[in-house]
Amino acid sequence: MFVSLPDSAVEFRSQVREFLDDSLDDELKKAGRLTTGVHSDIRASQRWYRILAEQGWIAPSWPVEYGGIDWSALERYIFSMECFHAGAPLLFNMGIRHLGPVLMAHGTESQKSHYLPRILAGEDIWCQGYSEPAAGSDLAALRLKAHRLGDEYVLNGTKLWTTGAHFATHMFCLVRTSESARKQQGISFLLIPMDTPGIKVEPVYSLTGDHEVNQVFFDDVHVPVNNRIGQENDGWQVAKVLMQYARSNNVNTGWVREALERLKILATREANGSGGCLIEEPAFRHQLAQAEIALNAVEVMELRVLAAASMDRSPGALSSMLKTLGSEVKQQITEIAAKAVGYYGLPFQPEALNPYRDVPAIGPKSAITAMPSYLNERAATIYSGSSEVQRNVLAKRVLGL
Repeated sequence: MFVSLPDSAVEFRSQVREFLDDSLDDELKKAGRLTTGVHSDIRASQRWYRILAEQGWIAPSWPVEYGGIDWSALERYIFSMECFHAGAPLLFNMGIRHLGPVLMAHGTESQKSHYLPRILAGEDIWCQGYSEPAAGSDLAALRLKAHRLGDEYVLNGTKLWTTGAHFATHMFCLVRTSESARKQQGISFLLIPMDTPGIKVEPVYSLTGDHEVNQVFFDDVHVPVNNRIGQENDGWQVAKVLMQYARSNNVNTGWVREALERLKILATREANGSGGCLIEEPAFRHQLAQAEIALNAVEVMELRVLAAASMDRSPGALSSMLKTLGSEVKQQITEIAAKAVGYYGLPFQPEALNPYRDVPAIGPKSAITAMPSYLNERAATIYSGSSEVQRNVLAKRVLGL
């Protein structure tokens, strides 16, 4: 897909490329290349975070008054795509992408002055406490109870699939503060330090051996009422707006495009069993073409979201469409890649995926991430709202059913 850029955008892209050339060393690029999940190795991710913070580029969408640079939607898009193309590590930055905008919109002046500078500097690492064992895509069914006791809430319950809880310093969390006839009511939005007594984090390991998600237990955890964002029992409205942007941000079409291009190169090297290359097989080329057509459509959809953002409009139901189709094409491409590497995808070798360990891979280096990426992306159609939930949203908001 070709997008014509204005001269100012071309100049901006050149500045970004120069910065990336100067800032990305072999270690960071290796961490980016070996990424198979939603973020790169946390050490590389945090190092890259600090480099961007020192440059003043860690918060492209934040207003200048809060320490951001207020890039246009097009500039943010260009920066994101160039980072993927250059092989930069994927950031773990829920504070920047999710909590920061919520604080700006709903936080008190005291909350904003305390938390926003710490987020920018990378001093606080935030994880998201939303899903529970019986409340995943149906988030409004959450049961983590927060009983009001004077100027504190006392929390009892659990959160599940909490990405990064094992290294995060803080959690922004949805809790039930009231039992109501309508389950979307009675939910509040709290900020919780992870070292608060009564919090216990248990790892949940993936099929690839990755420790990315966790279950978090709350046993009489005391949280000050001053740590609430917005009004009591009104947390659903805060979370709903946040999730519209989270769904758009979870697609990462730049990463998908790079994965597709690497797959094409891989297919020129893999044998087809008949004396030729895999790319010469008509059936394989057909699968590859189908995936690229689907990705082109998703990229166009992303540009529509970009256009809405440039006019300060909420993406609305379009974010559900982008998340649904984007996550499905990610799965499609990683599935083709897993098939392409054949038996090289079978060895279990998490040590070779560690960018800080010099462990040789079994088979070609280009094949090492294929199976772990395929397995990890099985969750893409579940997190941030399953595809079934997204289609229900579209049926209601777009088709009026």
